[in-house]
Amino acid sequence: MTLPLDGEIRDGRHHMQVRVYYEDTDFSGIVYHANYLRFMERGRTNHLRLMGASQHALFEQAEVETPGFAFVVRSMQLDFLRPARMDDVLDVVTWPVAVKGASITLAQEVRRAEEVLVKAEVRVAFICDGRAQPIPKSLRLLMKADLAE
Repeated sequence: MTLPLDGEIRDGRHHMQVRVYYEDTDFSGIVYHANYLRFMERGRTNHLRLMGASQHALFEQAEVETPGFAFVVRSMQLDFLRPARMDDVLDVVTWPVAVKGASITLAQEVRRAEEVLVKAEVRVAFICDGRAQPIPKSLRLLMKADLAE
């Protein structure tokens, strides 16, 4: 079941709104840089959910194929362009860029209206017992289904 707070997929991109609260800001009243990571993590999670993936069912199936698996952020490149402030409504936009054997690369932007505040490229690796493993077919197909050809 999806809810409006999960966001929506438009034109192959997941959009999720978040409001900036006092707790998200630093002493100067702007969003503390690490909080963008939290916003983007929620975006990636809801993106997967809205693609029709019941995360529990999908992970149970992956667990059968690769017992003890985990997804880990392998690398992340961030570019902070402009600050967000308390009460801003932000749009966290997420879309897949590449799905390879053991990793998925996603692009993300945090926007205020049409203004891009933060850009990120996130590479997520699929591991088991501390080593990279091929992503199970069910997950690979799900992610590739959202890639623009």
